[in-house]
Amino acid sequence: MPNASGFHFDNSYSQLPEKFFVKTSPVPVTHPSLILYNAALATESGLQWDMKRDAEMISKIFSGNELPIGAEPIAQAYAGHQFGHFTMLGDGRAIL
Repeated sequence: MPNASGFHFDNSYSQLPEKFFVKTSPVPVTHPSLILYNAALATESGLQWDMKRDAEMISKIFSGNELPIGAEPIAQAYAGHQFGHFTMLGDGRAIL
């Protein structure tokens, strides 16, 4: 069920054993601003935002400066075979 911001979070990766991820928050950025907004994609995704009313909130959410209700930000730790070698891949830069 979507929350008030329109997001529907499953957070299933945070249900895995803790050796697969670390709970973390995005690093805040200074003065985020919205450059481009795809209204059709937002609507298709269930996000019912009004650009005139919600532009500041949208900038804060997509910059990571504000988390939507229900978000549980994590960075994954994972490994796999890459170019024929076993590699530890998840270095924590990408946050789910």
